[in-house]
Amino acid sequence: MIGGSTAQIELDRLQPWAKRAPAITVAERKARIARAQELTDALGADALLVNAGASLRYFSGLPWGQSERLVAMLLVPGREPIMICPHFEIGTLEADLAIPVDIRSWQEDEDPAALVIDVLAQVGAKTLAIDPELPFHFAERIRQGGAALVDAMPVVKQCRMVKSAAELALMQQAKDMTLSIHHAAARILAPGIRQSEVVHFIDAAHRKLGASGSSFCIVQFGEATAYPHGLPGDRALEEGQLVLIDTGCTIQGYHSDITRTYGFGEVSQDIRDIWDIEKEAQQAAFDAVRPGETCESVDAAARAVLVKAGLGPDYALPGLPHRTGHGIGLSIHEPAYLVRGDRTLLEPGMCFSNEPMIVVPQRFGVRLEDHMFVTPTGAQWFTQPQASIDRLAD
Repeated sequence: MIGGSTAQIELDRLQPWAKRAPAITVAERKARIARAQELTDALGADALLVNAGASLRYFSGLPWGQSERLVAMLLVPGREPIMICPHFEIGTLEADLAIPVDIRSWQEDEDPAALVIDVLAQVGAKTLAIDPELPFHFAERIRQGGAALVDAMPVVKQCRMVKSAAELALMQQAKDMTLSIHHAAARILAPGIRQSEVVHFIDAAHRKLGASGSSFCIVQFGEATAYPHGLPGDRALEEGQLVLIDTGCTIQGYHSDITRTYGFGEVSQDIRDIWDIEKEAQQAAFDAVRPGETCESVDAAARAVLVKAGLGPDYALPGLPHRTGHGIGLSIHEPAYLVRGDRTLLEPGMCFSNEPMIVVPQRFGVRLEDHMFVTPTGAQWFTQPQASIDRLAD
């Protein structure tokens, strides 16, 4: 399970992923838009402006990130979506869009905020709900043009937090792919292998399965595992060290994000003891998930395990320095969050990471990260948690 192979052998074993999840349908995207329009009206706004990024992809299928040029979609209850974009991008935009829209474009020497103001006047919208990811300078120019602005976070959050069956299937594929690569990465480990070699292998392995490479990759050996997002440098692996690998990919925009921590050779008993506490805390968080409970109650369940073991409390170290988990979907981190203070009620279809990392400062850290979704009766794992510190799976 750990060691005994090579990168080339493992890459040769991998084949393009056979069980591919279907794309989100046009009908589902139209239903999302209708829901957003209803929520916008309930918010007291006349229209919703969705900026380029994950939310725009959610509604329109457009896989564009944010840039200095305004690309956004205006949703007005009872009307076809209106897309604001640079004129020279119309051809690419039409090729990428998954739904019909009314395109309004601006030239390079024109102010796109002025175009938004003109369109708002044409549709009779005075109060505009603004995507929280819209850059401030665009929002301020729209406000100066006469629109009253409100925060669209309640609309975006309510739409995107609860995943459909189609979204769950895309996330399942991404997570299954990444988990299989975790197993392959563990097999290529050998004394002297460098972190960068493992990172390159994981990226190539994701590509071999059909993803566009790793969306991110953290590989840490020994003391570097004590830092949640690692340390700079390119360490070589030694016998008796702890290995922490955190990586993921995207499938049609939907993320995986899985962490495994295990020993390379024999590790000390105190590391094993902390690993066992980490696994117990992860299971406690899973067991605490029930519809109607709060997000913060899941975090509390994990921390209770740590406190009982003499760790913490709160964010004190040795202990858990960050939240227990985050929402995941088209963004790798998105609402809601498994952390004290987030009183969002759990609903079937919500998806979360479960990663109550334990850090022993300047020595080592253990993070086991899997993902789960809320069901009508509790929680269900996307991926089976790690079996033990010596084995990734039973």
